[in-house]
Amino acid sequence: MKTELQLIVRPTEIDVNGHVNNAKYLEYLEWGREEWYEAHQLHYDTLREMGVQTVTVNINISYRRECVQGDRLTVTTAPKSVGNSSYVLEQLIHNERGELCTEALVTSVAMDPATRKSRAVPDELRRIFG
Repeated sequence: MKTELQLIVRPTEIDVNGHVNNAKYLEYLEWGREEWYEAHQLHYDTLREMGVQTVTVNINISYRRECVQGDRLTVTTAPKSVGNSSYVLEQLIHNERGELCTEALVTSVAMDPATRKSRAVPDELRRIFG
């Protein structure tokens, strides 16, 4: 299941070029992933009770169109693929005109909090990938 997060570009997110600073997009994507985990009832405490933490290990991001102050953006997050200990979420950011502004593939690893080593993706998370 995919989720959508709505946000508005604030003045503090703009750089000297008059558009959203590239690093801010990483925050937008993080907020989108948090929304995705919450929608699937995989809160931080829930994952911890399962004996797992998730760690982002790679973000492949492409900036397609600039965003400016006041833009209303939608961050869409959807499951892409799952392996033994890692999984990939696809994230898109569109503006209110439906134009694709940013696309990213985010790889995360399931980690055992006690050993700090990777572990199998829990079934509760794996099921979301269908």
